Amino acid sequence: MNAKQCKMARDGLGKTGRELAELSGVPYATLARFEAGANIREETRQTIEATLVEMGAEFSYGAGRFGVTVPE
Repeated sequence: MNAKQCKMARDGLGKTGRELAELSGVPYATLARFEAGANIREETRQTIEATLVEMGAEFSYGAGRFGVTVPE
């Protein structure tokens, strides 16, 4: 999951940055930096991704494109 996918998944799931940060146990400032394109620790990125996956997000990669699907 990259920064754009994170933001797309979060938006698609109807969560604010603060909500996602709280659910994943990551400081909001860290999540905001990641979504803005800054590097964060891989472990932290994986924690955020796992939280989004638990909520139903699916991440895809292929043909030079990144994608996200979320449940209705």
